[in-house]
Amino acid sequence: MTPKPSAHPDDPHYINRMGWLRASVLGANDGIISVGALITGVAAAAPGREAVLIAGLAGLVAGALSMAMGEYVSVSSQSDTERADIARESAALKEMPEDELHELAAIYESRGMTPGTALQAAREVTEQDALAAHLRDELGLSEVLAANPLQAALASAATFSLAAAVPLLAAVFAPGGAVIATVLAAVVLALALLGALGAWAGRAPLGRAVLRVVLGGIFALAVTAGIGKLFGVAV
Repeated sequence: MTPKPSAHPDDPHYINRMGWLRASVLGANDGIISVGALITGVAAAAPGREAVLIAGLAGLVAGALSMAMGEYVSVSSQSDTERADIARESAALKEMPEDELHELAAIYESRGMTPGTALQAAREVTEQDALAAHLRDELGLSEVLAANPLQAALASAATFSLAAAVPLLAAVFAPGGAVIATVLAAVVLALALLGALGAWAGRAPLGRAVLRVVLGGIFALAVTAGIGKLFGVAV
C-alpha cells in the first residue's frame, strides 16, 4: 500500500506512534515494577546487600530477554494473521471481483453514503488499488497499524532495561538499612515520570495515566515486600 500525503505533515496523527509506544510503555512499566518488586521482596527477607543486587541484576537481564521474546512472538503471531487475511482477500478479488465490489459498496453505504454514491466510490477505489481498499475498509488494516515484530521486541527490551536500572541503581546507592524505602521512592518517581511521558506521547489525560501506573507499582511492591517479610526467604 502506497502511503498517502498528509494534510498536515508537520503534525502527524498520534496513532502513528501506537506500535512503538505500546511496546515501550509496556517494557518500561514492567522493568520498573518487576525489578523493583523483586529487589523489595528480597530485601524484606533480610539477606545481605550482595544478594539483593544479584537478584536485581538477574531480574533485569532475564526480564529484558523475556520481554523481547514475548513481544516478538506475540506480534509475529499478529503479523502472520494479517498476512493470512491479506492472501485470502487477494484471492477473493481475483475469483469474484463483482461480489467484492458490492461488498465494499455495502460498507460505504453503511457509513452513510447513498447506494449510488457508495457504488461509485467503491468502483473508484477499486480501480486505484482494490486490495488496499478492502484491507483498509473491510479488515481495518493499514501500514500505520501493521504489526512490526522486530520493532516491538527492540523497543520493549530497551525500555525494560533502562527502566529496570532505576530500582537497581537505587538499591546500589541506598544507605544501609534503607534499601526498601529508597527503592520504593525511586519506583514511585520513575512510574510517575513514565505515566507522564506516555500521556504526553499519546496525548492522553495526564492525571489518570500517572495515577494508574503509580498505584499499580505500589501494590506490586507492597505484595512482594509482604511475602519476603512473611517467609523470611528470598523470593
